[in-house]
Amino acid sequence: MARQKNALRGHFIAPFDPLKPTTAPEDVDYDELAKYISSIGDDTDEETDDTPMYDGDGSKNMEVTSVSGAYSPEGFFDPEDPAQALIASMKYKIGDDRKIWHKVVSADGAKQWVGPATVTDIIAGAGDAGEYEDFSCTITYNKIPEETAVTP
Repeated sequence: MARQKNALRGHFIAPFDPLKPTTAPEDVDYDELAKYISSIGDDTDEETDDTPMYDGDGSKNMEVTSVSGAYSPEGFFDPEDPAQALIASMKYKIGDDRKIWHKVVSADGAKQWVGPATVTDIIAGAGDAGEYEDFSCTITYNKIPEETAVTP
């Protein structure tokens, strides 16, 4: 299997409608979060349980009990970019007004993960005087996203 560049992985966002919380948007409704984004970290959090059981030898048996997928894009702020503008508009909002749909497409274009997510830690315009404005946030899936094959 060939290695893939991170830039080939796609991160797309779309507005969340609280009146239709389980209805994912159409592909045309997503905007790619890519312009001036130089890095996207994986901040996925896992919880585990490592309790020894009598049906074993007394050794701890680790089991993953929950997964909270999260990504943290970083780069420069462009208020005219639709994806960045959507996130920037949420900075002083709470509750459902911080929710979006997040779609991640694998670098090889074969799989995608889609689900509702919450945006936190929004920075849309900050930094040193002589530098370009910073942009960053954390996008955390609200549940395990649905994995599907990408169809042309």
